[in-house]
Amino acid sequence: MTTPAHTTHASPASTSRRRARAIAVLAAALVPAGIWLVAVPLLGYELRAPQWGGPPAEVTLPLVVVGALAASLLGWGLLAVLERRTGRARTIWTVIALAVLVVSFTPLLDPEIATATRIILGLMHLAVAAVLIPGLTRGAPRLDAAWR
Repeated sequence: MTTPAHTTHASPASTSRRRARAIAVLAAALVPAGIWLVAVPLLGYELRAPQWGGPPAEVTLPLVVVGALAASLLGWGLLAVLERRTGRARTIWTVIALAVLVVSFTPLLDPEIATATRIILGLMHLAVAAVLIPGLTRGAPRLDAAWR
């Protein structure tokens, strides 16, 4: 039995890269969860952040995990698109990721947020970036010779 001509098989390098990126996404969701577990149940901090047009909302563990996971998957998707469209995907994606990190701190400037909450949420944002940026870009194709 022969395989159809349109069937493609992933190369070992792309399978390995996909696995490494999936691990980075999972770790980027688990690291802020670990921070939350130390800050809230162990140290007793109550994390409350203002909402658009509403009272402050509790920052729960599911919110932390889902938020980090969603941001990580969006980052991975953007990197995949960039890799298909440009030889400078790593550089472009890293600049965008750092810009998103900076923008993610703007809600923490709200004067209604307690200092401890700012610090803990800021640590969570930094932790996601510290895991995700090197985790997703590791193994990404380097610049082609034409770009050097």
